Amino acid sequence: MKGVVFNLLEETVTRSFSANVWDDLIDASGVSGAYTSLGNYPDEEIEALVAAASAALSLDRNAVLRWFGQKAIPILAELYPSFFEGVPDARTFVEGVNNIIHAEVRKLYPGSACPHFRLHAAASGDLVMDYLSAREMCALAQGFVEGVADWYLQPVEFRHLQCKQHGHDHCTFAMTWADEAQRSAAA
Repeated sequence: MKGVVFNLLEETVTRSFSANVWDDLIDASGVSGAYTSLGNYPDEEIEALVAAASAALSLDRNAVLRWFGQKAIPILAELYPSFFEGVPDARTFVEGVNNIIHAEVRKLYPGSACPHFRLHAAASGDLVMDYLSAREMCALAQGFVEGVADWYLQPVEFRHLQCKQHGHDHCTFAMTWADEAQRSAAA
């Protein structure tokens, strides 16, 4: 996992709670806590931090990952405004993750193992996304989508149709943004 993800988690925890809470998570997880954005760190370290947060907040792993994704988007927009420039809405942002966001991440952070998303529009107009990653952090992907929806003030209905954590070979999501649902209902 790239250090930039750890940096984003640290900033999210610090802004939402405090630097002391981040330090407590470092202590409870047993990880080093020294992350540079360009560094590569074992996936076990992010999992240890998530487990420590789960214990501290009495939430399961997926709830912590989802919270992180939701709260990280404003910070991501602040740190990387170019990811959001010229993107008119939440759906367009999500549709550009592979070709814009992850391509840029790979340029900035060589060696990144970003998840891959297969995207297509369903007959209903929903955006369907297959999440392909060995990390099984589909809840983080959901949180990022929900955070982007909040950022653009476009509520999203996010449905997890199948999940690798439940024996499928990958996760599949379907997303409908409120403005799309309203257009469909009016048609």
